[in-house]
Amino acid sequence: MDQELQKIIPIGIEDEMKKSYIDYAMSVIVGRALPDVRDGFKPVHRRILYAMNDLGMGPDKPYRKSARIVGDVLGKYHPHGDSAVYLAMVRMAQDFSIRAPLVDGHGNFGSVDGDSPAAMRYTEARLSKIAVEMLRDIGKETVDFMPNFDETLQEPVVLPSRFPNLLVNGSSGIAVGMATNIPPHNLGEVIDGAVLMLEEPDISLEKLMTTIPAPDFPTGGTILGRSGILAAYRTGRGRVRVRAKAEIEQLKSGKAQIIVTELPYQVNKARLIEKIAHLVRDKKMDGITDLRDESDRDGMRIVIELRRDVSPNVVLNRLYKHSQMEESFGVIMLALVDGQPKVLNLKEMLHYYLEHQKEIIVRRTRYDLAKAEEKAHILEGLRKALDHLDQVIALIRGSRTGAEAKEGLMTQFDFSERQAQAILDMRLQRLTGLERDKIIADYEETMKVIQQLRAILASEQMVRDIIRDELVEIKEKYGDPRRTLIEENIEELNMEDFIEEEDVVITMTHFGYCKRVPVSEYKSQKRGGKGISALSTREEDFVERILITSSHDSLLFFTNRGRVYKLNVYEIPEGKRQAKGSAIVNLIQLEPEEKITATIPVSKQCDLKYLLMATEKGVIKKTQLCQFLNTRKRGLIALTLREGDQLISVRHADPGHHVMLTTARGIGIRFETDKLRETGRSSMGVKGITLAKDDRVVTMEVFDPQQPEDLLVVSEKGFGKRTSVNQYRVQSRGGKGLYTYNYTEDTGELIGARITNDDDELLLINQDGSIIRLAVTTISRVGRRTRGVRLMRTGEQHHIISMALLPRREEEPENALEEDLETEVETEATHGTDLETAEDENEMALNEESEIEIDTVSEEIETEDEE
Repeated sequence: MDQELQKIIPIGIEDEMKKSYIDYAMSVIVGRALPDVRDGFKPVHRRILYAMNDLGMGPDKPYRKSARIVGDVLGKYHPHGDSAVYLAMVRMAQDFSIRAPLVDGHGNFGSVDGDSPAAMRYTEARLSKIAVEMLRDIGKETVDFMPNFDETLQEPVVLPSRFPNLLVNGSSGIAVGMATNIPPHNLGEVIDGAVLMLEEPDISLEKLMTTIPAPDFPTGGTILGRSGILAAYRTGRGRVRVRAKAEIEQLKSGKAQIIVTELPYQVNKARLIEKIAHLVRDKKMDGITDLRDESDRDGMRIVIELRRDVSPNVVLNRLYKHSQMEESFGVIMLALVDGQPKVLNLKEMLHYYLEHQKEIIVRRTRYDLAKAEEKAHILEGLRKALDHLDQVIALIRGSRTGAEAKEGLMTQFDFSERQAQAILDMRLQRLTGLERDKIIADYEETMKVIQQLRAILASEQMVRDIIRDELVEIKEKYGDPRRTLIEENIEELNMEDFIEEEDVVITMTHFGYCKRVPVSEYKSQKRGGKGISALSTREEDFVERILITSSHDSLLFFTNRGRVYKLNVYEIPEGKRQAKGSAIVNLIQLEPEEKITATIPVSKQCDLKYLLMATEKGVIKKTQLCQFLNTRKRGLIALTLREGDQLISVRHADPGHHVMLTTARGIGIRFETDKLRETGRSSMGVKGITLAKDDRVVTMEVFDPQQPEDLLVVSEKGFGKRTSVNQYRVQSRGGKGLYTYNYTEDTGELIGARITNDDDELLLINQDGSIIRLAVTTISRVGRRTRGVRLMRTGEQHHIISMALLPRREEEPENALEEDLETEVETEATHGTDLETAEDENEMALNEESEIEIDTVSEEIETEDEE
């Protein structure tokens, strides 16, 4: 409706909505939600400080009721809700919300626990000392003023801001279609950066960051890495990871506790404690026995007590992962520049602030110059009047009125109107000789000030020097040490940080099920026992191999087709001792008809250079370990196989080591690994041993010849023995080898051989899933061509199919017999029979030489180094 024409004007609803919404959006952006780049304030904060200054609430004055301040701000400048004004004032008083509090609050102004402040009628406030610096020289026409909402008063458009408040205290706000989130910084560091930029306007960001390295949050904490900071300072947008400050304390009782003394910025302490309690209740956090808040007036202190059997570092890492003890601060440095929203980088923010300060200094200097010139003009008139004192007195006495005297002075002595009025207002005591000297001295001093002020206006460098001096003065007066630490080169937490490092047993079944179980689940027994149940498998399934490794290692899975896959140990689901485990096909992407035939652990600290691979038909290959570390999800080619052959073993190899190949029919060959030439990842390899008909390689072992060790062999029907490796002379690769075991129908074929010493323990597993663990020292050390002693009772249907070694735990005696509900131990008489039989066989074997003729032919198998 056009009111003047009293005519209805048709307008499209889309056009009207668009225009109205844009007007509303700009009103919110400019007048409410975003700070000005010059003083770092939104209108509400600026109006609060100006109103408090107008009421005379300086830091040297008594506190005044907050309700009085809020009422004054509402009535004069900010016609919005009283709670909005009060909460804005409260935030400026919280030392955990902003880096340099601008309001000195008296009473309950909230807490880091999220407690609400007391009602405004109960609290009191006044300006803080540093807030005065934001308003200094505001009466010297340094900033523009504009009418208030009802045009009855004037309010400042911006405050003089004697320090870079936008960076020091930061700001956050949500406008329409945009938001700002500027972190707080250390006052001294920001001023150093501003001073450096004054001296070098074209300074690089890298050099500027030597003085402003990172945000400095009022609650402290630790910033992780610099990549997010660098992005924020360069582009205006970035993400800063902040972690709580926590220490691990060991108690006399043997327990440990985590002490948290600092939290990430804007984290509610009470909610954090509640969140941790919920994690413990929901069994997402294990090992925490007590949680309490011991914070007091001296500082924050959250105590988290732990069980004895948990790793404090693992629990702490889990707290970082699952609670607000580690948070990300999204930086968006959006501010108003000449009334327009703009995303600024660090240099631009300092640039606009310094330009504002130049304008403040120039406008203040002009104001002081005008006042000084006005004073000099008056003093010049007074001095001239004193020079003609008698005539001036006579003129004044002869005048009937003040206006007549004023006119006479202006006409007769050429005084200006201000000078004439000043002469008429002059007291008689100014006519004394002493006062005359003061007027002359004051005039000369004023002329010097005028000269200096004019020089400042004529020199930009002098303006820069004044800004620098005033900034340095504020730093010396209000600066304090950095609270937030900066940790360099911090990597992202990965799953290993949440998994306690421990030795684990990895078991894999014939049908491809695997699991990991802590070594502590298995108890040491005497040899000859039946063992304890290791897992329950489905019918026709049985365990094929077991492996002892660390939960922080990686596993390389080599398949019968010569491919290799990589998997972290902790990615294998942990199961109970009797659980069958998870299907390996759910963990790695095996091809059809592909089976795992060899698995080796790779430690992150491993510096071993080579891997040796052996096939069932006696082919051996040496390849650098680094070629297998970056495996793809679908695997890599480990070696190229001939038709009918398959990979059976993989081992680490160091320079100077020897390799031992052992066959199912009890033949072994020993040769030097250095004599093997290195080949590519997809090559075939060379011949390692010449096999007899119906024989096959079952095990490859690599060992250091300088260390006296034994070769421990185990047959499928539970027999085993130890033989010194010194009984096997070094041969050439490709030979027929030496007898290493007395193979018979009663003993069955060998299922494996391991290089061992007296500090090891042996784990055996048979097809029904039973495991026995026994000390190696309980196994006889005999000659090469012997049967050995019975290690484990086996039935006709359940032969031994795998063996593994692990270091003996010191707290277990050598022949410890530990009770277990599932353990059945055979009688000592049975053991004695086995030992007597073994000793007789050993004595007969030592009296005969039973070496096989060695074929010295070392024919190499054709190699193909395909990638």
